[in-house]
Amino acid sequence: MYLKRYTTASFLLIVIVGWYVYAFVTQDSYAINLFGVQLPSISIAVLISIPLIILYIGSLFHMGFYSFLNGLNNKKYEKDNEKFIDSIVDAYLGKQDRSRVYKTDRYKLLGKVIDNSNLMATSTLKPDTPNEKINNVLEIIEELKNGKIVNLKKYSLEVSNQLTIINQRNMYKNGDLSAENILNARDKYTKSFLEEVYIDFVKESPLYAIDKYKENLTQEALFIILGRINADENTLEITNDELMSLFSHLELNSDDYIAISRAVSLNMVPEQRIKLFERLSESSEEMLGAYLYTLFDLEMLSPAEELLNNTQQDEYLNFKSYRALKECGKNFNIDLFV
Repeated sequence: MYLKRYTTASFLLIVIVGWYVYAFVTQDSYAINLFGVQLPSISIAVLISIPLIILYIGSLFHMGFYSFLNGLNNKKYEKDNEKFIDSIVDAYLGKQDRSRVYKTDRYKLLGKVIDNSNLMATSTLKPDTPNEKINNVLEIIEELKNGKIVNLKKYSLEVSNQLTIINQRNMYKNGDLSAENILNARDKYTKSFLEEVYIDFVKESPLYAIDKYKENLTQEALFIILGRINADENTLEITNDELMSLFSHLELNSDDYIAISRAVSLNMVPEQRIKLFERLSESSEEMLGAYLYTLFDLEMLSPAEELLNNTQQDEYLNFKSYRALKECGKNFNIDLFV
């Protein structure tokens, strides 16, 4: 109820009641004796109006008190609403540490749900919501998806945040960051992004640069390096020692080393290839399979047979089957047996 309207209505009611009593009930006056003190006589119509005035004043205090309480409660909802908006923004940004304290029961439930959820903006959700904060974040996400570079500093996102990584990738693809600049500042980037950049880096870089950042080596990068050995373009000359140093940075099994032997078979000099896998087999018995594959692939049957004769009966049955077929005059590709 509006205070002015209530005051106007109350005033009219008091006047009407006083007038009615004075005009139609009595025009007499009455003197009140208060604690032995005789007060001046007052019209009965006025005396009748006094309780109405007191009621009006009391109701004003009553409404004012509950209006004050309601205002405090509304402020709680307003503050919780602001917190909830911030929680939505953080959820869109992909922040991990999200825990806000809400004062109202309604937002306690909603806040708990949103603080433990990730939100993804669909293509149909455009930055035209009634809230500016949400619009700004949606616009940033849309720009990142379109390959643009945005300023994320004000959001204080972690290095591992996906939006940060996308923004860094956009900067890299647009030429604002070079591969070597990224690899030199490894603390600013995630391991996965460094490995992604390193894969591009090894395609044309010299061996000393490849070796400098080899802590980012992956199998994909390794096979790119192997493909450059004695290649027609972006040729890379590398010794067995240097190759074994690269291998040591990866957890490779016997199948991986066979794949390595297959990869270097295109351009590596056979003598170097044989010596490489001979040294590997000497360093670990697990590498013997790759050495046998290399020997059979190069038609070095005598050394391969000598190695097989020194193995247990139930070991390397695939290579022994290949040897038996060769002895029978059957020619198959060794890749069929690995």
